[in-house]
Amino acid sequence: MTQQLTSERWREELTAELKDNILGYWLKNTVDEKYFGYIGEVASSGEKRPEADKGLVLHARIMWTFASAYRLYKDDAYLAASKRAYEALKTHFRDPEHGGLYWLIDVKGGAVSDKKQVYGQAFVIYALSEYVRVTGDQEALAWAEEIYRLLEKHAYDPVHLGYVEALARDWTETDELSLSGKDLNERKSMNTHLHVLEAYTNLYRVWKPEGLKAKLKELIEVHLDKIIDADTDHFLLFFDDEWASKVPHVSYGHDIEGSWLLWEAAEVLGDESLLPRVKEAAVRMAKATLEQGVDEDGGLFNEYDGHHLDDSKDWWPQAEAMVGFLNAYQLSGEEKYLDAAKNSWDFISKFVSDREGGEWHWQVTRAGEPVVNAHQPKVGQWKCPYHNSRACIEVLERLEHLKSEA
Repeated sequence: MTQQLTSERWREELTAELKDNILGYWLKNTVDEKYFGYIGEVASSGEKRPEADKGLVLHARIMWTFASAYRLYKDDAYLAASKRAYEALKTHFRDPEHGGLYWLIDVKGGAVSDKKQVYGQAFVIYALSEYVRVTGDQEALAWAEEIYRLLEKHAYDPVHLGYVEALARDWTETDELSLSGKDLNERKSMNTHLHVLEAYTNLYRVWKPEGLKAKLKELIEVHLDKIIDADTDHFLLFFDDEWASKVPHVSYGHDIEGSWLLWEAAEVLGDESLLPRVKEAAVRMAKATLEQGVDEDGGLFNEYDGHHLDDSKDWWPQAEAMVGFLNAYQLSGEEKYLDAAKNSWDFISKFVSDREGGEWHWQVTRAGEPVVNAHQPKVGQWKCPYHNSRACIEVLERLEHLKSEA
């Protein structure tokens, strides 16, 4: 397969996937005309659940997705979709008393979970920054700056570095730290730090104070020094305040996603002293993922807990694998990573992309059969257009860059 997929053909297939199967699906099926923003859940069967609660991450990721798509295609429908999510965040999720945003709300705008999950705040910064990139909107930038300052004031650990997982509505300590039902209730996690890194990287594109520059550099170094396991080149996942690792689990999707997000952060920061170190780490992480996490069909396994391999394949690790391996090829020049990126797309195209119902399946079995159940909706708090649309956009831009280089 890798020998047959030309760059031109790859671009054509990705463009069709992005415009028709992903963005088109969200525009057609998820706009909430009855209440506001976007429908909180669409079942894997395609059944819409208009009364479902609305997630902060879902709306922030929709906002980011369509702002980024507008940056690529200048389609006014995409900008309108991004603005719709922005208005929902501003009008219904925003905490008027304590600042920041609620984690989960109902269709009337009432808070179902009012805690300040740092992961969620970071995604709003990420979305606002992308919106500013394409509109120059100063109100959006001011709001992003405000959330950044709230995180630095309340969530930052000045003693051991990094950020606590969550705080109560008024930014005081809380015992309810975990991000989801499958996450440990620990003080710090790889996942939250990776997405604060991602958010601060995008914010630094549009706003460059010295304080943010220092924080972005520190976050990169925290990943290099405390989150990447130097013995295995995998991310460690959960920590106490002092960065003692709590589990030996490996998340292949986060490893390959982190490899390219770290490099992106270092590039945007532009610190020449960090670039060689980040480049080496990124390639090493991609190498470990390729050797240990990729199946013969090109799909990426979910996780390994030290004893048992979860050989099912969720949608988002496949998306991140396509980008991460292409990034490793750009950094190293080694053809095996280009082949791996193409094989990722081949697996996505054959098994993960839902050609009948639109969008992507949440999960397929190792054999490539879609998993249909109530816990894995087509649209939901965690099932958003961000991983797959971003993968298409990233690869399209990178292929264009490789073409211009050639």
